[in-house]
Amino acid sequence: MATIPGIATATDQVHEGAYRKVTLHLIPFIFICYLFNYLDRVNVGFAKLQMLDALQWSESVYGLGAGIFFIGYVASGVPSNLLLHKLGARKVIGTLMIAWGIASACLMFVTTPSAFYILRFITGMFEAGFFPGIVLYFTNWYPASRRGRIMGLFMSAIPISGLLGSPLSGWMMEFFSDHHGLAGWQWMFLLQGIPTVVLGLLVYVLLNDGIQQATWLNGEEKRLLLADLADDERQRRAGANTVDSFASVLKNGQVWMLGLVYFCIQMGVYAINFWLPTIVKSLGYSSPVTVGWISAIPYLCASIFMICVGRSADRHKERRWHLSGPLLMALCGLMLATQAHGNVVIAMIGLSLATMGVLSGLPMFWPLPTAFLGSAAAAGGLALINSLGQIAGFVSPFLVGWIKDATGSTDVALYILSAVLLLGAILVLRVPAKTVNR
Repeated sequence: MATIPGIATATDQVHEGAYRKVTLHLIPFIFICYLFNYLDRVNVGFAKLQMLDALQWSESVYGLGAGIFFIGYVASGVPSNLLLHKLGARKVIGTLMIAWGIASACLMFVTTPSAFYILRFITGMFEAGFFPGIVLYFTNWYPASRRGRIMGLFMSAIPISGLLGSPLSGWMMEFFSDHHGLAGWQWMFLLQGIPTVVLGLLVYVLLNDGIQQATWLNGEEKRLLLADLADDERQRRAGANTVDSFASVLKNGQVWMLGLVYFCIQMGVYAINFWLPTIVKSLGYSSPVTVGWISAIPYLCASIFMICVGRSADRHKERRWHLSGPLLMALCGLMLATQAHGNVVIAMIGLSLATMGVLSGLPMFWPLPTAFLGSAAAAGGLALINSLGQIAGFVSPFLVGWIKDATGSTDVALYILSAVLLLGAILVLRVPAKTVNR
């Protein structure tokens, strides 16, 4: 039967309109949630500027405390995502946000390393389910062909958290210093933890668990979106490497290799997040506000670059080089930063390239595993890969802190991180293109 052009055009318009409606309804709110998720995770990088002197802690104590968060995170990642798959995103994500917001705010009360370690561990446990849960949540709304740009939009919250959070954290620490007997770093933990609790309460009101529950979509829009997901699932099952159960996830070498790739990416990410303020301060800036504004420059560059890379990956239906390319760019940036020798311009160019590369690697990574993990395996598989990657959150800050204590410089650590990023770029290119390029 011949297709009537007018009807096809009208259907296409409804189709695209449905995706616009989904994106406008979900992404801005989830973006804000992830912004505070990331801010609560890495704001110890700014607290460090005052915290270490005030509490008389060493760089190694800080590095261990920053990293121990990820032991709790790794331990809870898979159980949290399996629970989310069973109970739904709204209940689990809302509860987790309230819990980690409270735990993060309580960091204002720490006076001993052990209290710092315990609270960071607890915060990591509660945060573990958020990111892999959101990645899984997106598979309930978007087919693989649209996830590159969606992940780029969603994960641009990471550089935006640095872009806004760096000057905001610096301002909080300076403006509120010694107000009501609290230090600036204590106020920062409190003022950045409270919004997370509020957002957690709003999750119960604003999020739907899937297309069928979305009262803001009409029947035709739901039909078209569900048809896309069904077609996506058929394509995934037709692939030779499709993984359809959590048991098969554990036995699949490609899943473990992607976990190693994600570890390599996160080694660079957390080095930037936890040590960028310290590196900027070492260039001769002492004011927390100044450090905050200068630290925002690499994040501004990254927020623009990662959205452009995501759009390019979807347009060309190419995934591997859109991931390995940014990793190689990050490697060059770190190497350039080590050669700055106090030159602010060269250092900032290097740090900006490194930040653009590693942060763009995050959204470019996730279309790879979601392209071959079947729906039954996605909850556990995505959480397992994420947990393997988050081990870097412990290793990276502790390694940098230990090397800085031992040598008085971060240069050796940056050389090691460059080698790790090179390994990640090489491993990405070992993934079969036909498995992920769609």
